[in-house]
Amino acid sequence: MAARRGICGIALASVVLALSACGGNEDPKLLNIRSQSRSPDEFTVLPSKPLQMPENLASLPEPTPGGSNITDPTPEADAVAALGGNPAALATGGSVPASNGALVSYAGRYGTASDIRRVLAAEDLDYRRRNDGLFLERAFNVNVYFRAYKPMSLDQHAELARWRAAGARTETAPPTAATSGSTTTYQYQDSQPLGRHP
Repeated sequence: MAARRGICGIALASVVLALSACGGNEDPKLLNIRSQSRSPDEFTVLPSKPLQMPENLASLPEPTPGGSNITDPTPEADAVAALGGNPAALATGGSVPASNGALVSYAGRYGTASDIRRVLAAEDLDYRRRNDGLFLERAFNVNVYFRAYKPMSLDQHAELARWRAAGARTETAPPTAATSGSTTTYQYQDSQPLGRHP
C-alpha cells in the first residue's frame, strides 16, 4: 500500500513538473537570472536628487500633474554628462539632432528598413523557441543562452588573424606572449617587440 502511494506521488510530481515546464514556451527565457533572496533589488532603487532652494521662488514653473520634477532621478542624462556628452540631446524626442544629420544620411545611403526592429524581434523569438533547451533544462531553469547563441558568436582570434593577414593594423589588439626560459616577450604580429620582462 505504501509503495502504491509512493508511485502515485512520483507520477503526480512528474505530471506537475512536465506541465510547468511546457507552460513557459510563449516567450522563452534562455538566460534565467533570478535573485534567490526576498530582499529588494538594490539596482532598481534610484535615489532622488537633493532638494535645493531656488534663488527666486517666482521663477519656478507651474507644477504639471504627472510631469517631471526637478528632483526626479535622470540616470540616462547623468550617464551622458559623466561621459562628456550633452544631456539636452536626449530631449529631442527621438528625432535626429541637426548636428548628426550628415552621419545618419551616410549610414543610410543604401536604404533602411522601417520595420527592422519588428522583423528582428520576430526572428529572435523564433530562434529562441527553436533553441529553448531540453525538457529538464526548462524544468529547472538552466541557462542555455550561451549555448544557443554560440553559432552566432564571433571567433575573435580568427577574426584578428584575418584582418592581420589582409594587412590591417591592429594596434589595440592584445599582443601575443612568447616565453623563452624565464623571459617573456610581448610582441604584436605586425610590429617590433614591445619589451622583455623577466
